[in-house]
Amino acid sequence: MTLTRRTFATAAAALSATPVGAKSATRPLVIAHRGASGERPEHTPMAYRLAVDQGCDFIEPDLVLTQDGVLVVRHENEIGGTTDVAARPEFAARRTRKLVDGEMVEGWFAEDFTLAELKTLRARERLPALRPISAAFDGREAIPTFQEVLDLAKAESQRVGRVIGVYPEMKHPTFLASQGLPIEQRLADALKANGLNSRTAPVFVQCFETAPLKAFAKQSSARRVRLVGGDAKDLVTASGLKEMATYADGVGPDWSLVIPTVEGALAPATTLVADAHAVGLAVHPWTVRAENRFLPETLRRGTDMAAQGDVAAVFAALYAAGVDGLFSDFPGLAVKARG
Repeated sequence: MTLTRRTFATAAAALSATPVGAKSATRPLVIAHRGASGERPEHTPMAYRLAVDQGCDFIEPDLVLTQDGVLVVRHENEIGGTTDVAARPEFAARRTRKLVDGEMVEGWFAEDFTLAELKTLRARERLPALRPISAAFDGREAIPTFQEVLDLAKAESQRVGRVIGVYPEMKHPTFLASQGLPIEQRLADALKANGLNSRTAPVFVQCFETAPLKAFAKQSSARRVRLVGGDAKDLVTASGLKEMATYADGVGPDWSLVIPTVEGALAPATTLVADAHAVGLAVHPWTVRAENRFLPETLRRGTDMAAQGDVAAVFAALYAAGVDGLFSDFPGLAVKARG
């Protein structure tokens, strides 16, 4: 199949459909969390391509900024855990401590490097003891820019004959603004330059902060998703979701807010999905991981925390709860469970 501009637009509109006030009639989206990050170093082209081959609908790039204002893809602005920067003597003096969103963090930070400098680094697995298969691919690829990920999504869409969406997250936008590097307009400009400035474009913009999402809404027509941690239950009450619907198109809760764990086992679903749908919000929980370390006790298989447990039970429970999509480090398993 060749994706012409017209067929791409039609397919993108179908892929991007979200429910209003009811359970979605379309199949839930599988969002590749940092790519197939359970099997390849996160946020690398190889991780994204593997996720596409495994059947994902969206790839997720987390966005930070370089010193010269370029959007690059890293889970955090601190890059010591996901690159070889600690082994690079020419950058030893860049190690520092910063207060980021109320937490003191020590390491190397993307905003202290130019793009040219960052491009000399190589990506590596963040959890090598837990994911040795992924760690075997350390050092093979550089940090991609956001534009390179957008180009990859377009190329992969052509290769596999279906639309691959992008699901960027604005990381630490308030902190970056304090460093003279506001991210919202840069992201809006990038989406506009790539024909993604519309509500039907295959893109969602996500953030844990409310004010940046509101600011972004004034700069772009792309849909917005408010991320919610497991300790922020007040945000996903019926009244909290009603307020959220005034500035977002979806909610991205920790999956435990949809399917709680009680005494080490999965419990019945909460009312979050129904409450969100009632005010027109899509629900895309994060992040389902396959390893025992990340699963409730009764779903673990054996004692090795790196071994995979019964993650299919988590996928099944979330799909049965009526979510409109979900994030996973193992998109292939999410696609299989959805099928």
